[in-house]
Amino acid sequence: MKRLAYLLLLSLFSMGTLTACNTMAGAGEDVQEAGEALEDEAEGHIDCDTSDEC
Repeated sequence: MKRLAYLLLLSLFSMGTLTACNTMAGAGEDVQEAGEALEDEAEGHIDCDTSDEC
């Protein structure tokens, strides 16, 4: 009975750990996409600093 409880806890811990890895990977991708969008927007404004058209 102790062995069954141990295996159950081990499997729950393993699933939780794997889920956390997927969540962090997804969060990293979201942050990367946000950074790229910010960079693209900033590049458009760099040209405005030297031009009177903006």
